[in-house]
Amino acid sequence: MSSPDRGELLRAHLFHTPRNPFRDEKGLESYSDGGLLIRAGRVVACGEYSVVHAAYPDVATTDLRGGFLLPGFVDTHIHFPQLRVLGGLGRQLLDWLEQVALPEEARMAEHTYACQTARAFVSMLAAYGTTTALVFGAHFGGATALLFEAAEKSGLRIVSGMVLSDRRLRPELHQVPEVAYRESTDLIRRFHGKGRLFYAVTPRFALSASEAMLEVCQTLLRENPGVRFQTHLNENRQEIAEVARLFPWASDYLNVYERFQLGGRGAVMAHNVHPSDSEVERLAASGTAISHCPCSNAALGSGLFPLRRHMDAGVKCALGTDVGGGTGFGMLKEGLQAYLLQRLAPDGVLLSPGHLLYLATRAGAEALGMEDEIGDFGLGKAADFVYLRPPDGSPLAAVVDQATDMDRILAALFTLGGAESVREVRVEGAAVYRSPA
Repeated sequence: MSSPDRGELLRAHLFHTPRNPFRDEKGLESYSDGGLLIRAGRVVACGEYSVVHAAYPDVATTDLRGGFLLPGFVDTHIHFPQLRVLGGLGRQLLDWLEQVALPEEARMAEHTYACQTARAFVSMLAAYGTTTALVFGAHFGGATALLFEAAEKSGLRIVSGMVLSDRRLRPELHQVPEVAYRESTDLIRRFHGKGRLFYAVTPRFALSASEAMLEVCQTLLRENPGVRFQTHLNENRQEIAEVARLFPWASDYLNVYERFQLGGRGAVMAHNVHPSDSEVERLAASGTAISHCPCSNAALGSGLFPLRRHMDAGVKCALGTDVGGGTGFGMLKEGLQAYLLQRLAPDGVLLSPGHLLYLATRAGAEALGMEDEIGDFGLGKAADFVYLRPPDGSPLAAVVDQATDMDRILAALFTLGGAESVREVRVEGAAVYRSPA
């Protein structure tokens, strides 16, 4: 190891997307013998190892050849209370919520159970290479605070907030709007901007939030500049029809949120599987991002995401695992599923390996308004990265050992890579996970 003042030069095969490959055919950069120089938690240099080493000859090298350095994954939609309901297949959204997810979310009222869940949740994020996540907290202020506390200890970068609902769920998950405002304000005061923690105002969805609760969300955003916003949008046709019934004055689902000025830069709405053309255009104009959750969309039968319509309109899109409606914490798997579903979708987009890496990293940073801090190995950015090394004898090892084409190798990482290949994860240069193997 080098001295902290000089930094550390990591040598490995390296991939990142400093530019959007949907718009720039050279958005993906790769170095088969790459060098990543980090100092004080920041990227100082990135490129061919020989070039970086020649420029900084006094910095000692950590040799990671045989593995791959990628920017830390950014998960833009995941539910911390749903960790233990993963794998609940065979239902559609509203039935799954009532029968599977919400009973488990009600258990977060119990301090010990919520604390155990929060610790396990952040540990699993790190073990799968996720360094930043936009997380739906609990419907309880105490449990949401436990998530923030566990995240602070883990070293991960977490954006989260107490989930706000006042109707149409289990009664124990409802809040009075005035109480929701007070508890949210307290959580913002305690955690927003504390280290790597950030707050997101989080109405569950319009279906479970009255106009009074949406007004609370509007007030919280107005009073606390810099907090983010997250919710659900157009996930399921039954949900959309019910929202239209509850808000007869709204022209569409998105218009419910627009009435209360809920959207814009730093706002992420999950799914948007069934949008109107007008909604897509308005999302692009406002800068609101969409979290595409392909595993969840398939598992719950919600539909095929119209990625081309979003991209053509200029809507920011990133990936989310949607634990627990999804199928796990793996952002590599989420990228693969996005590829597979787009192959089947009408007018689907043929996604390249560079597109998948972008969607799993820099696109998430852009969705959260953090692209100047994270998402790629740009100079001065936080040294957030995941080091992947295939286990000996694995199918992934067999492919990458003989592959020479950079796209072929990156495609194999998304197709065959999983938690077993995650050897080390760092946030701002500090290890948050090391494989016991």
